[in-house]
Amino acid sequence: MASRLQGLSLEGNEKLVLGIFKNVHLPKLRLFDMAHVSSNIVEGFLHDQHVYELRWIHWQEAKIKEIPFNFGHCPNLCVLDLSKCINLKVLPTSINKLIVLQELDLLACLQLKELPTSIDKLNALQSLNLSLCSQLKELPTSIDKLTSLQWLHLSGCLELKELPTSIDKLTGLEELDLLGCSQLKELPTSIDKLTALQSLYLSRCSKLKELPTSIDKLTSLQRLDLSGCSKLKELPTSIDKLTSLQRLDLSGCSELKELPASIDKLTSLERLDLSWCLKLKELPTSIDKLTRLQWLKLSGCSELKELPTSIDKLIALQSLNLSQCSKLKELPTSIDKLTSLQWLHL
Repeated sequence: MASRLQGLSLEGNEKLVLGIFKNVHLPKLRLFDMAHVSSNIVEGFLHDQHVYELRWIHWQEAKIKEIPFNFGHCPNLCVLDLSKCINLKVLPTSINKLIVLQELDLLACLQLKELPTSIDKLNALQSLNLSLCSQLKELPTSIDKLTSLQWLHLSGCLELKELPTSIDKLTGLEELDLLGCSQLKELPTSIDKLTALQSLYLSRCSKLKELPTSIDKLTSLQRLDLSGCSKLKELPTSIDKLTSLQRLDLSGCSELKELPASIDKLTSLERLDLSWCLKLKELPTSIDKLTRLQWLKLSGCSELKELPTSIDKLIALQSLNLSQCSKLKELPTSIDKLTSLQWLHL
């Protein structure tokens, strides 16, 4: 049986399982699930095994401060899940042996302060999840070697103040999540090299005051979330180059006073959320060029006094939310031209 075994789960019966397989070689083992298991139980087992076929290690919620084995024993590992290991402080330098690793999940490793520079050897890595690593202060500049990376999740990294300029080498990156990085003040101008980027999440980056003008090079961007960026005062006019953008969320940008007229170039835009933009007084008349817009939310825009008559050109608009717009006294008569409108919230 042991020679054919491909999956092994220790959850709840770790002592029994390891007792059975002690000193037994598992040459075909591909998945090792040891969620909640302590390190002293696993350490000897993995040290003695040469699990060259191992593809997945799931070790969520383990009470470990460090990894107790050498990753050189599992050189074909594709997925390493260490999420919610809240006491984990460091990753071993031997992580550089995982040259075919595709997914590294470090979600909610609350004590993790840094990544080893040896992470640069993970040339096959496609997904790196560092969300809720609340003590992580920076990314190593060597991250630029992760040229296969497609998803980088940093949401809730409360101590992260900046991204390395070397991030521009991640030319295959499709999703960058910085939601809730409350110490982040700016994005590097080198972000313009991320031409494959499709989703950029900056929600609740409460110290972010502006976007770099170089954002105009992100021509593959489909979703931009700036909700809750309470210090953002304006959008760069260069935003008009984001012709693939489908969703733009500016809700809760309480210092935003206006939209650039160049927004009319966002001809792929389907959803625009401006709710609780407390200083927004008007919409540009050029909004009439957004003929694919289906969803426009303006709730809580307490300074908005009127809608442009050109709103009647929004022929695809299905939902319009104007609730709690306390200074809006009337709607333009041209609103009756919105033949696709299904939901009107007042």
